[in-house]
This record gives sequence, C-alpha cells and structure tokens, in this order.
Amino acid sequence: MEEKLYITFLESPVGWLKLTSDSVFLLSVEFKDTQKPSDNDLPEILIKTKKQLTEYFEGKRKKFRLKLKPKGTDFQQKVWNLVQEVSFGETASYLDIAKISGSEKNTRAVGLANGKNPIPIIIPCHRIIGSNGKLTGYAGGIERKKWLLRHELILSKNTQLLF
Repeated sequence: MEEKLYITFLESPVGWLKLTSDSVFLLSVEFKDTQKPSDNDLPEILIKTKKQLTEYFEGKRKKFRLKLKPKGTDFQQKVWNLVQEVSFGETASYLDIAKISGSEKNTRAVGLANGKNPIPIIIPCHRIIGSNGKLTGYAGGIERKKWLLRHELILSKNTQLLF
C-alpha cells in the first residue's frame, strides 16, 4: 500500500516552494511560479519544514534539522550527503565534491547528481559552484542561486563575494 503524500506551499523570496512529504520524511522542495491548493491536515514534518525555511529566509536559521528522504541512486545520495556538509555562507566546487566522493574524474557526474537534488535549499546544492568560481547551472535557475548565495554571504559576514 502506497503511503499518502502531503503537499503544501510556502511563499519565499525566491518564489513559491512546493513541499512534499510522507507522514514522517520531507521528500521534495520544488520551485513553482504559483501556489496550488494545499493539504489541510499537514504532518509535523511539513509544519517543521515551513517553519525552518521561513527562519532561513528571515536570516534566523543557518542549519536545517529535518528528516529527509530524497529519492536517488546510491551515487546521488552520496553526493547529496557531501553537499550537506558545505556550511552556510560557504561554497565548494564540483571538483571538491568529486575528490571527496573518491574520484576527481567524477565532476560531471557530481554536477548531474547535484542537478537532480529533489530537496534544494535544505540540501544546499546552490553552494556548489564551478572550480573557477563561476556560478554554473542550477535547477531553480541562476537568479535563484545568486539570491541564495548572496543571502547566505551577507548573513555569514563572508567578505568573499562571488559575483
């Protein structure tokens, strides 16, 4: 029997966020242009997710504490776990993540895995940049990536502006 999925929307500075969960785990965060109807009876995980994302956008939260269950291959899971180690206000390159994952030849695979991240912002794939310091692709769009990085850089008082 399939577990029920719950959906809610959160308005944010980077647009509407569609949040999907089962009764225990956050499954996805998607960037949307508009809001659609939400479930009325939300599980605790979605209530916590909305609260923590709101705190993040208000500058009051730098680390998420949520139960996540992103769907992906073993390699994608490994990359997403490594991406979660990149701290608020910091960045790492695709090459950095590839090296840590076991092979610096995996930069393309790391980029593809990063692009498939179903829980952006919380699994902070926006913090992964090109080894030349350039902002490369972002599933939510480069403008959102810029906004998220600038937001974190300002709040972390990191003087190393990227762009």
